[in-house]
Amino acid sequence: MASPAGDVWVFVETTRGTADDGLTVRTRTGSDETGPRAAEVSLELLGRARELATSLGVGTGAVCAGGEGARALAPTLVAAGADTVYLAAHDLLGEYLAQPYARVVTEAVRHFQPQIVLYGATTTGRDLAPRVASALRVGLTADCTDLRIGDHEAKGVAYRDLLYQIRPAFGGNIIATIVSPEHRPQMATVREGVFRLPEPDPSRRGHVIELNIERLSGPQAGTNGRPTAAGGPILLDDLDFAAALVRRTREVKSVDLKGARVIVSGGVGVGSSAGFDLLRELAATLGGVVGASRAAVDAGWIGREHQVGQTGTTVRPKLYIAAGISGSVQHRAGMDQSARILAINSDPSAPIFAVAHYGIVGDLHEVVPRLIKAYREK
Repeated sequence: MASPAGDVWVFVETTRGTADDGLTVRTRTGSDETGPRAAEVSLELLGRARELATSLGVGTGAVCAGGEGARALAPTLVAAGADTVYLAAHDLLGEYLAQPYARVVTEAVRHFQPQIVLYGATTTGRDLAPRVASALRVGLTADCTDLRIGDHEAKGVAYRDLLYQIRPAFGGNIIATIVSPEHRPQMATVREGVFRLPEPDPSRRGHVIELNIERLSGPQAGTNGRPTAAGGPILLDDLDFAAALVRRTREVKSVDLKGARVIVSGGVGVGSSAGFDLLRELAATLGGVVGASRAAVDAGWIGREHQVGQTGTTVRPKLYIAAGISGSVQHRAGMDQSARILAINSDPSAPIFAVAHYGIVGDLHEVVPRLIKAYREK
């Protein structure tokens, strides 16, 4: 069943499962091995794509490439919002390599003609999306923090139902809305955590379309750049595999802001890198992690992996404590969906108080020790 042109697509990035995940896939040889799983950012995008597709009156597609184990992901993607899963499952695609993946996605887009294609703003998405955009000669907006559907008028021409690609610009000082009125598909990469992870709906029903993959070799090789015939296999040749995966290393995150239930963040008011020790103590007391504003990160007081905001990580913890953070637009947009926000600032007119549920006007170096003492005595 071919999808009608004009659907909203998400490229599904896969990550390796681990033994701790309890996620195993039974292979065709009958052995069990740790299998792939869909990256959270891809599932978040499927939820948003479903909303965009509903506004447009079209379907939602998920294009998924990987080894044979990727077949097991189809029910997960349908439950997350996909109406159609475009599946390229082949041993040649078992490891992510930019060129073969770009060819697969490019040829799938050419054949099925979606009007929107979304990617996570991850290392993989930032590597893949520009290659696909270049091959298709379409625009690409990077690191979006919101996506909407709307109209646009330019030079007396009205364009309806465009994708509003919203992202920070000029160092995060303004929020820009970008449109691609004349070329399809409209493409964007989106930051992780910007949209809520959708609740899976096991009752949803969808379709799986197999994308046939073939490798050319010998005299047939060297045809890279030739479009795949409509309806035929996607052809990969030797040039698509000019690069090879030599070694894989896994780096453990020093902080998991997205998954934290409590975040204690510090800004310029903390005063120094040593000042963050006080926030680390409060975070440890509450069972949380330490975050930071961009200004504190730019000052070199704490690592960039702790940055909260539109140019950092978007978070939704149960409790967010903002200590010494004035509350710029880009920072508030990255944490204002927190269940409870406590702001501590010596300036009573600081913008952070506008989104806070509770506010304390005072010196954080005096307030935070009292909070720690009060909690420990509770």
